[in-house]
Amino acid sequence: MKEVYGRVALIGLGLVASSMAHAIKRAGLADEIVGTAKSEQSRETARELGFCDIVTDTPADAVHGADLVVLAVPVGVMGTVACEIGPRLKPGATLTDVGSVKRAVIDAVVPHVPEDVHFIPGHPLAGTEHSGPRSGFAELFENRWCILLPDSGTDPDALHRLKEFWRGMGASVEEMDVDHHDLVLAVTSHCPHLIAYTMVGVADDLRRVTDSEVVKYSAAGFRDFTRIAASDPTMWRDVFLNNKQATLEILGRFTEELFALQRAIRTGDAELLFDYFTRTREIRRGIIEAGQDTDAPDFGRGGAR
Repeated sequence: MKEVYGRVALIGLGLVASSMAHAIKRAGLADEIVGTAKSEQSRETARELGFCDIVTDTPADAVHGADLVVLAVPVGVMGTVACEIGPRLKPGATLTDVGSVKRAVIDAVVPHVPEDVHFIPGHPLAGTEHSGPRSGFAELFENRWCILLPDSGTDPDALHRLKEFWRGMGASVEEMDVDHHDLVLAVTSHCPHLIAYTMVGVADDLRRVTDSEVVKYSAAGFRDFTRIAASDPTMWRDVFLNNKQATLEILGRFTEELFALQRAIRTGDAELLFDYFTRTREIRRGIIEAGQDTDAPDFGRGGAR
């Protein structure tokens, strides 16, 4: 893969940004990677691991001369960081982000972007329950989707370069409308995480189930709720606070479905339960056929990250 950008600046050095750095180096997509993080410990870890060529103490220093700047910070601070780096962005540079919510990020970032900088919001649909600079690995984006959200005024060349950049890291790229993105992610990611957090909380509150039993029998399905619920609490707090409308809409529909299942169980409606589970099972098969997971034992994860 040929070099796409001369200098790439990563603002935030968690799972996604550190994985990007590893993937960039593996594919030779940039001449130089500059990184920064709010935490001094994260900056020191990045220096120790060496996935960035330069690690700076501030975002303003990191973006100096960068051809591509990636905001990989919690959604709730995107606007603050954009305000800090805006005056330091190189004319003609591309600014993007990896946030799981898009409307709130766009509203927060756009006011701080100079006219001669191309802002193209993005969201790689890839992750694990792990966080921090030690959690990154180059293969994170392989066979995963990256959604880009250009507007009608987006420069075609800047968009093309950013697409090639993500493809170089192994992702498939698709464009999407902003509000549609937030609704889709409420279904596929945000609400499942909230449900997982809730189920783990219920188990914790249900004192008739002892701690040892929860751990001992977790392979019965609870294990996978706990895996999801282990995700970064700061990130998910900001996701729900910044995607209220779509999340609440999907939670309302989920509640209606849950009430229907409760009624079926209470009344012994075996046919409804069987038909419902058969339909949802087909969705799982579709995910496997689309290459977004595997039907291998242990959900195909084994000893992988």
